[in-house]
Amino acid sequence: MNLTIHSGTQSAKTTLLAIIVVILTGCSSSPFQPGDGAPNVYVDVDAIPNPVPRHEPISKYGNPDTYEVFGKHYKTLKSSQGFIEQGIASWYGTKFHGRRTSSGEGYNMYAMTAAHKNLPLPTYVEVTHLDNGHQLIVKVNDRGPFHDGRIIDLSYAAAIKLGINKTGTGRVEIRAIDPSNPVAHRNPPSTADVSVQALAPSTSANNAVARHIYLQIGAFSSKTNAENLRNRLTNMANHPIHILPGDNPTLPVFRVRIGPLPSDQAAQRLAFKLIDKGITNTSVVID
Repeated sequence: MNLTIHSGTQSAKTTLLAIIVVILTGCSSSPFQPGDGAPNVYVDVDAIPNPVPRHEPISKYGNPDTYEVFGKHYKTLKSSQGFIEQGIASWYGTKFHGRRTSSGEGYNMYAMTAAHKNLPLPTYVEVTHLDNGHQLIVKVNDRGPFHDGRIIDLSYAAAIKLGINKTGTGRVEIRAIDPSNPVAHRNPPSTADVSVQALAPSTSANNAVARHIYLQIGAFSSKTNAENLRNRLTNMANHPIHILPGDNPTLPVFRVRIGPLPSDQAAQRLAFKLIDKGITNTSVVID
């Protein structure tokens, strides 16, 4: 693993420990992590309460200014105030149970915790499953997931509560909680069609259109390069390939996306299929 952490405020000892912690715990996502998975015991998640958001000092570990994993650079946010994000959630389990998280706490797959790439550690967030309406609160105390297209890695218990433990991933919205005003975050998810999807199941074809799930396979400053990639994959994608121009006239970006796709699992399968074509920098997009 090629991992570098940069910080102008931490000592060399702290930086080294942060590197070790991220190597051990931050790069997981159970559906594609060899040896990871669910425990062979029944877990009564109804008996596991949501954590109560409270003010905690920023962790001594796991909060460098910037860091690098697999050649990608990430920046740690100075504050979680007002943070809202939508995307794909995954989970991690037995392989990391008992290991040290990026914040220095031990990972407990039966606790309501999560990993995030950018939020300060710790941060409390409310997670809403956008397809079934389930909600929960988790404490973000780890870094990850570092698979493209995923925004949060949940503990095994949180995955069961949210309803993604069997599918491996799910479409979610996360909202940071201010412990001083813990009810302020309780707003409906910002996607307009969420309540309809949660209450009225549709056919798979209609659901694919309503959810607007795409796999982004490239972003180019040259439209010609974007068209070349689209033409190269036209005969194997089995789904429409779109080129979306950016809205910044001074810095044009042409994004190439495949879809809409029937599910985030289908998007993940397509992403792995494209690796053989030399396309590795993909991401699942909800639009």
